[in-house]
Amino acid sequence: MSMPEWWRGAVIYEVYPRSFQDSDGDGVGDLKGITRRLPYIAALGVDAVWIAPFFTSPMADMGYDVSDFRDVDPLFGTLADFDELIAQAHALGLRIIIDQVYSHTSDQHAWFKASRASKDNDYADWYVWADAKPDGTAPNNWLSVFGGPAWEWDGVRMQYYMHSFLASQPDLNFHSAAVQQELLDTARFWLDRGVDGFRLDACNHYFHDAKLRDNPPAVRGGGFDVQDTNPYGFQEHRYDKTQPENIAFLERLRAGLDEYPDRVAMGEVGDGVRSPQTVGLYTMGKDRLHLCYTFDLFGTEFTPVYFRKVVDSFERAAKQGWVCWALSNHDVVRHATRWTPPGEDPRQIAKLAIGLLVALRGAICLYQGEELGLTEAELRFEDLRDPYGIRFWPSFKGRDGCRTPMVWEAEVAQAGFTSGTPWLPIPEVHREAAVDVQEGDPDSLLGAYRRTLRLRKAHPALSVGSIQFLEAPVDLLAVVRESAEETLLCVFNLSPEPVPWSGADVAGQLGQAFAGEDLVLLGWGQLLIPLDGVSRVQAVDA
Repeated sequence: MSMPEWWRGAVIYEVYPRSFQDSDGDGVGDLKGITRRLPYIAALGVDAVWIAPFFTSPMADMGYDVSDFRDVDPLFGTLADFDELIAQAHALGLRIIIDQVYSHTSDQHAWFKASRASKDNDYADWYVWADAKPDGTAPNNWLSVFGGPAWEWDGVRMQYYMHSFLASQPDLNFHSAAVQQELLDTARFWLDRGVDGFRLDACNHYFHDAKLRDNPPAVRGGGFDVQDTNPYGFQEHRYDKTQPENIAFLERLRAGLDEYPDRVAMGEVGDGVRSPQTVGLYTMGKDRLHLCYTFDLFGTEFTPVYFRKVVDSFERAAKQGWVCWALSNHDVVRHATRWTPPGEDPRQIAKLAIGLLVALRGAICLYQGEELGLTEAELRFEDLRDPYGIRFWPSFKGRDGCRTPMVWEAEVAQAGFTSGTPWLPIPEVHREAAVDVQEGDPDSLLGAYRRTLRLRKAHPALSVGSIQFLEAPVDLLAVVRESAEETLLCVFNLSPEPVPWSGADVAGQLGQAFAGEDLVLLGWGQLLIPLDGVSRVQAVDA
C-alpha cells in the first residue's frame, strides 16, 4: 500500500459508526459492524475510510465530546476491535482515517475536572478560563456554534470557561505548551496502532485570541455557516477562531506524521467566506496539512454558477494546496434532498452529482448512504437525539435526518442494521434503496457510483489533472480536466430539460477541432468526452 501522495486523488468514504452496522443488538452501530461491512466499502472502489469518533464519551454530542482520547467507548467496542478493523481494512487495500477532536473535550474529561478544581494546579491553564466583567457578565461577545454565548460560568473555579460548541464541550487552551504536547502524543498513539491519517475536526478552532477581543458584526449572507435561525452567523469570527498561532501547531503535527510513511492530515475548515483563504494557508507547502475538507458545497443552490464560483474561489486561494470535496456529511441535509426540485427523481440528481464530484480537482469524500440515494429522513421531535436540532426546533431540525441507519436488506427487520431497536428510526422509504435491492441491478445508483469511481481511477486527469471551466449555455457546467497523458471534457446539464451546445463554440474555446458536431445534453444528463491529447487546452477566463 506504499504510495506517496496517495491522498491527492483519493476517494474517501465517511462512516458514521453509530449508524453503519450494529453487531450486538443494542441498536447502535459499532466497530465490529464496520469490520463486517469493509468488503462492501472496498467494492465501491474507494481508497480510504474516514471513521467519525468512537472514543470514550458521555455522548452529549454523539462522540464529539471526548472524555478519553486513547480508548474506545464501550458502546462501539474495544481497542482490540479497532486493531482488528485496521488489519482487515489493510488486507482489503483500504486505508483508515480517524477523527481527532482536538479543539475541545467533554466536561467529563479528567483534564477538565482537574482544571476546574483550582487556578494553580497542573491543569489550571489547559482550558480557556476568564474572569467575569465587573457586572458579572461574560468576558466578551463570542457566541457558540450551537447557540447562545460561548461562555459558561463555573461556580467551583468562579470563572467563565469558553465553549465553541455545547456548554459540556469546554475548549482546550492551545496557548498552553502542555496541551499541544499531549495532543501530539495522542496522535502518535493512534499512528502507532496503524491508522493512515486523521480528519482534524474543527481545526481552525484550536486557538483563540489571547486578548479576548470582541468579534465585530458579520456582513449578512456570507458563508455556509450563516444560518438565520442561529445568532452565530451574526458575527465575523475574527478572534474566536482561525488565529495565526495555529500555523505553528499544524506544522508540529505534520512533522510528527512525516515520521510515518504515507500518513495524511486532513483538516476540517468551516470558516464562512474565509474558507478558501484558510484552506490555502493551512495546506501551503509541504510542512502543513496535506489537504482540507470544507463545507462549501453543502449549500442548497444547484446551478453551474454556484459550482463554478465555489471551485474558482479555491483554485485562486489554494493554488499550492489541496482540497477534499464533499457534497454531504453527517452534519448537513443529504444532497439528494437539498438539490432535487419538486417532482424530480432524487436518484437522477444523485447520479448527476457523483459524476460532477468526480470531475472536480482534489480528493473527494462520500458519506455513507449517498451511494444508495438516501434522502433526508423526516423525524418527529420526539425522535431527535441531536442537541443542535433540539435547541433550534422547529426552524432548524438538526442533523439526525442525515444520520439514520444504513439500509442493508429491504425485507429484513430494521433493514439489516440491527437485531434490536435502532437508536434512530429507519424510514420505510429507505428500504426500497437497500443494498441488496441495488446489488443485482446494473442500472441502480449503487452501480452508477461504482462505475463512476472506476472511471476516475482509469483517468488520472480526473484525480490530479488541472481544471478549467468553459463558457456554456446557462444550465450547463463544462469542465476541462487535463494531465500530461490526456484531456477530458466533462459536461453536466443541471436542469430537467434538454440543452443544446454549439460544437463550433466548444471548439473555439478549446482551441482545437471538436468533430464539427453540436452537443445536446438530455435533462440531468452528463457527458465525458476524451479530447486530442496532443492539442493543449487554452486558458479560459474564469
